[in-house]
Amino acid sequence: MTMNPARGRVSSVSAVFPAYNDGGSIASMVSAACIALRQVTDDYEVVVVNDGSSDYTAIVLDELKNKYPELNVIHHPANRGYGAALRTGFNAAKKDWVFYTDGDSQYNPLELTLLVDALRDGADAANGYKLTRNDSLLRIIIGRAYHTLVKIFFRIRIRDVDCDFRLIPRRILNEIELESVSGAICLEMVKKIEDAGYIFAEVPVNHYSRKYGISQFFVPWRIIRSLRQLAGLYWKLVIQKNRKRA
Repeated sequence: MTMNPARGRVSSVSAVFPAYNDGGSIASMVSAACIALRQVTDDYEVVVVNDGSSDYTAIVLDELKNKYPELNVIHHPANRGYGAALRTGFNAAKKDWVFYTDGDSQYNPLELTLLVDALRDGADAANGYKLTRNDSLLRIIIGRAYHTLVKIFFRIRIRDVDCDFRLIPRRILNEIELESVSGAICLEMVKKIEDAGYIFAEVPVNHYSRKYGISQFFVPWRIIRSLRQLAGLYWKLVIQKNRKRA
């Protein structure tokens, strides 16, 4: 799993996109990802997990396979959740490095080059942080509250655990054994990686307003469910771990 700092390239990369009702954005994400991947490696693949979409995401992805031979499409017959889709994508990834972001175009895959360039000075993985958050005021407030909450209770060191724009060695993902099926997987992933002693390089990335579809998170019942899942993670990753140490 080599990296040449002078060229900003890595040995091989799997780009993973979970997609749920992203029919209006996933084609541009795949196209942009292929452009970015060619800039950082000669060996790459794109893995898109269609998590039981009810729009035309499945049709678009099946058409894209004819254009992009490096594209691997996995269809969940029913919606299993963001974390479940990510885990499916990670399990399917075959390359040395795994880059992932969402399929809704709120991040630009072309900025993958920034993550690769950041893999210096002993960094094991690279994490983006939002320059500004292009969401509604309510989402910005909830996002800041969430980040403050997990920063305090989980002792997360990176500045933006809510930024789903990451480049991680596949060997680390294989090592940490993820369990979450919801959006809580991002917190679980970062916490387990940091607890294992690995270091993230951090780079600023752009965050864009959603052009297609609606967020699946910012509804009351999902927020309540997420808080319950956070409590479960706190019990497993903090309380039980401290008890074992004692």
